[in-house]
Amino acid sequence: SKFWVTYKKVANEHDDDFLSRANDDMGIILTFAGLFSAVNSAFIIGMQPNPGETTNALLLHLIQIVADSPNAAYDISNLSSSTEYSSSTVWMQTLAYASLAFSVLAAFGAVLGKQW
Repeated sequence: SKFWVTYKKVANEHDDDFLSRANDDMGIILTFAGLFSAVNSAFIIGMQPNPGETTNALLLHLIQIVADSPNAAYDISNLSSSTEYSSSTVWMQTLAYASLAFSVLAAFGAVLGKQW
């Protein structure tokens, strides 16, 4: 009947418009998540400790051991490359990694939405 033909035409127009808007929104979310992830990764890299300082401290300690007595056997198991972090640094890195994980998850959801 004429009602169902008209209904199908209007429903298809509405569905096409909805899918077009949803596809555009997913593209915007994907772009934003990608940019946010890139900036967040740069901040995470910037927050990492300088490995050169730890290496220099350990090398200085080993040189002091060798300079004191080259023939003595020393226990070097107490040498540690770990540094003590303040609780605020741990919290900031935890939040940065969590936001990166959620950003990647949002990008993954946007990709799934665009492919659906």
